[in-house]
This record gives sequence, C-alpha cells and structure tokens, in this order.
Amino acid sequence: MEAEFLSMAYPPLLVFAAGLLVLVLPRLAGFAVGALSLAAVLAISLIAPEGQHLAGTFLGFEVVPFLVDDFSRMIGLGLGFLGICSVIYAYSSEASETLTAFALIYVSSSLGAAFAGDWLVLLFMWELMAVTSTLVVWHYGGEAVRAGFRYAVFHGTGGVLVMLAVAVHYVQAGTFIYSETGIADGIPALLAVLGMGVNVAFIGFHTWLPDTYPRPHFAASVFLSVYTTKTSAFILYRAFPVDAQSDLGIYIAYMGGLMAVYGASFALLQHDMRALLSYHIQAQLGYIVAGIGMGAWLVESEIAVAGAMGHLFNNILFKSLLFMAVGVVIYRTGEEDLYELGGLWREMPLTAIGFGLGALSITAIPPFNGYISKGMVFDAADPHYYGVAEFEALYWLLWLGAIGTLLSFIKLGYYVFFHGESDVSVPDAKPGQTVAMLGLGGACLLFGVWWQGLADLAPTLHAHGGEFEFAYPDGGESHLHPYSSSHLQTAGVLTAIAAVAFAIVRKPLSKLDLGDPAMIVYPATYHVSRWTMLAVTELYAAVDAAVVGIVKRCYWLGNNPVLAVDAAARRLPLVDVEERQPTDGGRPSTIHLRTSIGTTVLLLVLVLTAVLWLLVV
Repeated sequence: MEAEFLSMAYPPLLVFAAGLLVLVLPRLAGFAVGALSLAAVLAISLIAPEGQHLAGTFLGFEVVPFLVDDFSRMIGLGLGFLGICSVIYAYSSEASETLTAFALIYVSSSLGAAFAGDWLVLLFMWELMAVTSTLVVWHYGGEAVRAGFRYAVFHGTGGVLVMLAVAVHYVQAGTFIYSETGIADGIPALLAVLGMGVNVAFIGFHTWLPDTYPRPHFAASVFLSVYTTKTSAFILYRAFPVDAQSDLGIYIAYMGGLMAVYGASFALLQHDMRALLSYHIQAQLGYIVAGIGMGAWLVESEIAVAGAMGHLFNNILFKSLLFMAVGVVIYRTGEEDLYELGGLWREMPLTAIGFGLGALSITAIPPFNGYISKGMVFDAADPHYYGVAEFEALYWLLWLGAIGTLLSFIKLGYYVFFHGESDVSVPDAKPGQTVAMLGLGGACLLFGVWWQGLADLAPTLHAHGGEFEFAYPDGGESHLHPYSSSHLQTAGVLTAIAAVAFAIVRKPLSKLDLGDPAMIVYPATYHVSRWTMLAVTELYAAVDAAVVGIVKRCYWLGNNPVLAVDAAARRLPLVDVEERQPTDGGRPSTIHLRTSIGTTVLLLVLVLTAVLWLLVV
C-alpha cells in the first residue's frame, strides 16, 4: 500500500502540477500550493523506504524514474526544505506568478534528476532543467535576456556531451540503470566529466555563473543558486561513486581544489554582491567536487564522500540564505554595488542576522554546519590525518580556498552592514522574507550543533554506539570527531589568518577591479563564430558561382556545338572560320540553378541519408 502511494506521489510531478496551478489560482492560494508541494517532497524523502518505487520500460528500454536511496533521500530533504523557504521568500518579495511557475517547473526537473534511477531518465530531466532555468532567467527581461542566451548555449553544449556519454555507456554496459561503479570507464567517463563539468562550474566552463545569476529578479537568483549546480554535483557523484575506482578521480579532485581557490579569489575582487556570491558557488562546489574525486579515486574513501555529500546538503541551506539576504538589501536599497552601501545593520538588523548566519556557515566557523562538512573534506585530503600523500597539494589548495572564503565574507559583511553610517533610511525584511531567512539560518545552526543529525544523513558514515565510523583506504576504521582540539585549532588558525589579511588588504582591495580572464570566452566565441560564419558563407558563394558558371557553359555548349568548334578553331593559326549565329538567338540560359544554403544542406542530408540507408541494407 505504501509503495503504491509513493508511486502515485512522484515528487517531480507534484511540484510540476503546483507550478501550473500557480498560474490559475489566486496569488496567495497558488503560492501556498507551491509550498505544500515541496513540503510533500520533504515528507516523501523522510518516509520513503530505501529501494526503487517506480520502474518500467520506455521505447523498449528499462527505466527507473524514481529511486530512493540514502543519497537521493539526503538531496531530496535539502531541495524540499529549501523549496518551501524559497516560495515563501518569492511571495514576500513580490515575485510574479509567471516567474514562480517557471521556478517550480525548474525545481521539478531538478528533483526528477535527483531521484532518477537510470541515465535515460536523468538525461531527459537534465535537458529539461537547462530549458526551464533559462526561462527563469529570461523572464526578467533586459540584460537577463542576453545572459540567458549565453547560459542556454553553455548548458546546451554540456547536455550534448552528457547525451553522448550516456549513449556510449549504453553501448558498453547494455543498460541505462545506475550501477555501483557509475558511468562506464573510458570515453563515457571522459564525456561525462566534461558535460557535467559545465553545470558544476569547472574552471573555464564557469563563466555562465557570474554572468547570469546577478541578472534576473533577486527571488529568481535564490532558486538558480542551488538547483542546477547542486543537483549536477550529485549526478557527478552518480557517475563516479565511491566504488568507481576511476583514474579520472584524482583529476576531478584537483579540479575541485583549483575551483575552491579560483572562485574565492575572484569573489574577493567583485563589487556586485550577487556576482561575489556566484563565484562562491564555484568555490564551494570545489569542496564537493574534491570530495567526489577523492572518493572515486580511492577504494573505501568514505569520509571524502560523506564530506562531499554533507557539504552539498549544507550548501543548499547557506548559499540560498546568502542570496536571500543580499536580495533583501537590493530590494530595499536598489543598490547592487557593495561599496555603495554601509551601516545597514542598524536599519536592517533581521537581514544582518540572516546574512551573519549564512556567512558563518559558508566560512566553516563552529558551531555552524559548514564547519562539519568542510572539516570532513579537509580530513580526507589531509596527508597527516588520512595518510594519502597524493592529496597533500590538494589539502593546501583547500586551505587557500577557505582563507579566500573568509576574506570574501568579511569584506561583504563589513562594507554592506558595518562600514560607516547608512545614508538611507529603509525598512527591514518583510515577514515572509524574514521567516525564509531565519528558517534556513536555523537549519544551518542546527546541523552544526547537532552534527550527529548531519552525520546520520551522510550515506557512507555508520553509527555504532553513538559514534560514527568510516573506513580508511588501508582497511582501518576511524571515528568522526568534528569538535576535537585539532579541528577547532584549524578553524581558529584559518579565521585568524583571514582577519589579519583583511586588515592588510582592505584598502588596496577596494581599488582593484580585475576581470575574470576566462570571460574572454564571450568575445572570443563571438569573433570566432562571426568569422566562421563569414568563411562558410563566402566559400558557399564562391562554390555556387563556380558551379553555376560551369553549368551555364555546359548548357551553351550543348545548344551550340558548332559555335564551340568554331571558337576553338579560331584559336588555330591560318584558319578562316565563317561567322555563325547561335541556335537559341543568343538568349541567356533559363535554367534555375540557384537555391538557398538551407535547401542545399537539406538536399545533401537527404542524399547522404539515402546512401547510408542503402549501405546498411
């Protein structure tokens, strides 16, 4: 009976239906239905027993659209709880019904990807997630339209790579169903890394993040800040699980370390508050990617995977909270530049508290949740603690990323809330905004103090007698002790270094305005595309002119063979040829030889298709 209920209560379908109802119901009722649908997702994630609940066939392929295991349960809890808070926040922030409907359909596709049990369903949800998130961006209009187009190009390209990876995986594995070893090794794994790397903001593939997320409505940024990137990081784990033993794992891990440093460094240079937070999406994804990579490369690296999934769950909470707090500042002041603000804690104390809860969480200050999960990733990379020499450089990259994160949020909090006196008199957050922020902030504090609850959610940790054990690569076991003296000392050292560094670099930092070198991808792509288009069209024109000229000459020769012979004879010395008139009176050819490039391509495709079909037959 319970399994039948769960089959009828497919989480993505519930949220999708709620998104449609938002468009037709009165505003309050529509938003309430949206929040209730996500509350249902939260409840299903809590009560659903482990194992698959929806399975069948599609076009002859075995598919599992709904799979509940410890991993998808954890992600479902995070995405469901955030969804409730985000809908409340959107209602209080005067987001339109259309925007909220788009956002809920986007959320439903993200949940579909998270709960998928096979690569075919995942692929469908992956592409739907790209399309619906683009609509969320485009809805705002203005600069968001061009940014949304660039966003769509990036995610379309990544989706094609993932599609190719899934196709080759099926050829090798003979099934789309997830396995304990993840995506097939070789070409499928490489294509999957590249395609998923777009969505999880690998360096060089990340430019859509700071380009897109500061553009739409600030309530839309709350949804966007979580669902694409966190769901995609989870799918990266599905491709490279803890038992994958993939040679790509160590490269994935080091990419994560570099992302942590790169994202934090460029966040530190930003003036736009949402751009700063967008770069920190990349930085925090770096810790998640590093944990996934370490888990995929080592055998039984359970603490790395627990840290990655725990940090993913925590990131859902504190990253959206930070976008909410910054969104309220923008909503009340109309200002995006952090250097144009200051002293707002007196005017907006509730917003300042919400920001503080998020900032303390993302910077891994005890007793907040980021301290627990980031500490696990540090432990997995620490060569003295975990004994893996290959990760020593990665460990220091994660250190640098942590210092950069602390510097960034000291800077953001200082200039927005504490520096100087506020020159504007503005009200604080509205009740719905406050409820959403404090709800997420309370969860951040809860899972930092009650860290056992977070550890219990982490799929690879095992509770025994009140303690959580995890395996070493050499077969040994250890216990999780997040508040040990060594862990607290590490947090204290990082915080002290960042505080001193900010005091030194604060003034010169405010004068820096350095662009992200990876942003060259946009003008470079424009010019390459433009010259490629010109080269193709000019080559087509030249070939077209040559072919038409040849055909015309052949037509003339066919109608006037005697004149052709006469013309050739006149070229010979001492030959006298009588003048003759053309048989067609000299009229030009009436053959219609020209056609558009599109028609030409269509004809070529049809011809090639026919040839291939004949060869196959």
